[in-house]
Amino acid sequence: MPVEMVDITSGEPVRRTVPLLFTTTRGNAFTDRTWSREWAGWRDAAGWPQKHGGFHALRHFFATTLITNHVEPQEVQRLLRHRTLRITLETYVHWLPKRDRPSGVVGSVLSSAAQRATEGARRSQDQS
Repeated sequence: MPVEMVDITSGEPVRRTVPLLFTTTRGNAFTDRTWSREWAGWRDAAGWPQKHGGFHALRHFFATTLITNHVEPQEVQRLLRHRTLRITLETYVHWLPKRDRPSGVVGSVLSSAAQRATEGARRSQDQS
């Protein structure tokens, strides 16, 4: 059954001609409200706290996990589908304390690669 939904990239209604992966018991599309209602039931069944425990909190958990594991901000922006990098940075940069922010990432990667190359060259010489 085709379902009319809003295209998140343009904001325009679109008609889907493929079956939906997740539907309600009546065959309708899952909306953000449907997910939130389902999530609340799952969260409560698991005994997790209700405070700051809404479905949208999973999005923030995902984003902060990426950022604190040093994923490039542009990749976080892409995964969250933020329109601009500025939105991503203004929303999440405070999760990574300045002293913990990686610096010299490219230099450390290049140094590590150079060290591996030197060790490989030594092993080749030792074997000859």
